Amino acid sequence: MTQQKISIYQVIPRLFGNKNSNLTLNGSIEQNGCGKFSDFTSNRLKSIKKLGISHIWYTGIIRHATTTNYTNIPAQDSCIVKGKAGSPYAITDYYDVAPDLAKDLAKRMQEFQNLIKRTQKAGLKSIIDFIPNHVSRDYKSIKKPVNIPDLGADDNNQQHFNAQNNYYYLPGTKLELDFCSHQQYTESPAKVSGNDCFHHQPKHTDWYETIKLNYGINVQNNGSQHFSPIPNTWQRMLEILQFWTKKGIDGFRCDMTEMVPVEFWEWVIPQIKAINPKLIFIAEIYQPDLYESYLKKGKFDYLYDKVGLYDTLKDVIREEKPASQISRTWESLNGLDAQMLRFLENHDEQRIASPFFAQDAKKAIPAMLLSATMHQGPIMTYAGQEFGEEAKGESGFSGDDGRSSIFDYWNIPSTQRWLNKKENALNPDELSLREEYKNILNLSISSKVIARGSFYDLMWANKENPHFYHNYIYTYFRHYKGKSLLFVVNFSAKNLEQKIIIPQHALEFAEKKVNELKDICFINIFSKKESRVNQRILIQEGIKLTAPAFGYLVFEF
Repeated sequence: MTQQKISIYQVIPRLFGNKNSNLTLNGSIEQNGCGKFSDFTSNRLKSIKKLGISHIWYTGIIRHATTTNYTNIPAQDSCIVKGKAGSPYAITDYYDVAPDLAKDLAKRMQEFQNLIKRTQKAGLKSIIDFIPNHVSRDYKSIKKPVNIPDLGADDNNQQHFNAQNNYYYLPGTKLELDFCSHQQYTESPAKVSGNDCFHHQPKHTDWYETIKLNYGINVQNNGSQHFSPIPNTWQRMLEILQFWTKKGIDGFRCDMTEMVPVEFWEWVIPQIKAINPKLIFIAEIYQPDLYESYLKKGKFDYLYDKVGLYDTLKDVIREEKPASQISRTWESLNGLDAQMLRFLENHDEQRIASPFFAQDAKKAIPAMLLSATMHQGPIMTYAGQEFGEEAKGESGFSGDDGRSSIFDYWNIPSTQRWLNKKENALNPDELSLREEYKNILNLSISSKVIARGSFYDLMWANKENPHFYHNYIYTYFRHYKGKSLLFVVNFSAKNLEQKIIIPQHALEFAEKKVNELKDICFINIFSKKESRVNQRILIQEGIKLTAPAFGYLVFEF
């Protein structure tokens, strides 16, 4: 188990460092600008660390499809690129970095490695994406080692499925993108699209800009597996992971992990960890029935907790579910909590402050505290979340959907103002919110109780408590080596006074000597104010507390 809780800051460099605030809808890189590796200066990295961060997930590092043309790096046909900038998940060269992010095109890989060194010097660890399931339709590596064949180079494209092919084919067809009238890119025979679309005419709603990689599963023949001999794609992916591991990164966030067979991960992760045993693997995964398999057999360190805690907290914040529903999320994990990555925002999800989520970032403060302290697993913050970024308005391909676009040359207005450090650039609400995040994240990474302690849900003990607000209050405690922390979070817009029962069983779990004649001392860890409650009253009637609106209380007891 980790000595310190992992706290990740996800950032898209293309957006983060963009200094241009006069943006054009669907604008080119010349019109709208683009952030660079160099925008992550030593001082900015240190400031991110002080927020309570241990790892930075740099999103969009590996070269991907774009409409921007560079010397010796041709642009892709706009029909197979989403937006002007393109999706970071439509890879065109696994062995290269995005030229958009470099000041000197010829030195782009060195600029990336310098960023990794600055990150390490600032006391942070670095994570990048590994996209194993699909690549750009126009994939062609110009930077691969000469002894490694390119993807698809040795394929038999007249076979729909061959375990040693890198791609799946649709013989006798050609790619037709009916929604794009000016298609110049040709693909014959057509390949299967990244979201398992086995049709030569993918729709606009498909992952039409990508093609699916073949890991030896005959998808159209009941998913029959052909893993011996080792499929060619497995070997190619091993070489790619080895390449990036040797660049000095500290972890991979693996995109759409569940679309790649668990047997591949079982085979490849130990080989990569033989190079760096401390390297972490995080799986983007949305099927709870696969969690245990990808952790135990697949050897992943952490999994997304999206369809569990994230979805539940979103509903609680929006008052669509009672806070008491949270208990069911951890119960459903059957003890896997320590390996779940918690978050309230990322590049796929809507911004909290947007009208599509909660409209007010303050409403999520109790959820952030809970996500960061409920169990031992990592917590993640998305760049701009700490300022209440709204992602307001339309940027281009993304439309106005409450997300910071991953497809367009755009910016993050709140982060941009913070980076500029202009007088009064950030308003008091934004500064106050960042301080809340700073308090929460620093508490989570500095406390051994949170990083390593046991969890005890107090909701059951208050189920019949008439002085408890079940719709809005969630309470629990964490315990480690004689030290206990009590957490009370309030999802209501009002200050709520209630009594919280802490039963005898909970005190015994916290290694407290139960003696109803004695008091338990509660110390507010922020105000340092002390309260003493007789054990008999605590067990039978509860401790009287007022939880602040959209806030929380944390006591050592």
